[in-house]
Amino acid sequence: MVFLGGAILRASVTDVYLRYVKQGLRPFLIVAGVLLVVTALAALWQEFRDHRRTGEEHDDGHGHHHSGPAVGWLLLLPAVALLFVAPPALGADTAARAGSALTGNQDTAYPPLPPGDPARLTLLDYGYRAVYDNGRTLRDRQIQLTGFIAPGPDGQPMLARIILSCCAADGIPIKIGLGGDVPQLPADTWVQATGRWLPHTAKDPVNDSDIPYFQVDAWQKVNPPAEPYE
Repeated sequence: MVFLGGAILRASVTDVYLRYVKQGLRPFLIVAGVLLVVTALAALWQEFRDHRRTGEEHDDGHGHHHSGPAVGWLLLLPAVALLFVAPPALGADTAARAGSALTGNQDTAYPPLPPGDPARLTLLDYGYRAVYDNGRTLRDRQIQLTGFIAPGPDGQPMLARIILSCCAADGIPIKIGLGGDVPQLPADTWVQATGRWLPHTAKDPVNDSDIPYFQVDAWQKVNPPAEPYE
């Protein structure tokens, strides 16, 4: 429990936890890690105090100690995984297997984009405005999007990002089709693309949701962000 709580704390005070959960859950992870460590230390102190008091190891005569079954050491496995194995964030493989997030109807009045070009938008915000607002607030504006390359159903590159409600287990992709100067890069390569709204949509074959398009005027490769999810 000490190692498991310590591993959770280490992940929480670095950016590693962002590969598993949303940023807002960091305080809860820290509290959980502290509670695990405190509880484990209290149990160790109790064990040490009892051992000193009796001067023996409390053997029950069958080779088992009262400190608990050996299976408890399996708690070391998730601790070691958190400390030494850093899995990649969900990416192109998830985008290929799961349907896009733009399902249903969003009858919402979207406010104008902030002044200044290019306007930096999340992929989800761009998708909502393109599909549910018919691109009204996107017209005649330069827009900047950041995401990773994922193969589209037609084999052409798309821009994608994973959206979390809580943790990586509920992650779903937002997919943006690309036109113009399309980056021909391997899947999971992160790019920052600048361009314009393209009045065109396609259907996602996975869940029949709408996939809006984006006209790429310029792009550049970027490092994966510390917080890879939207």
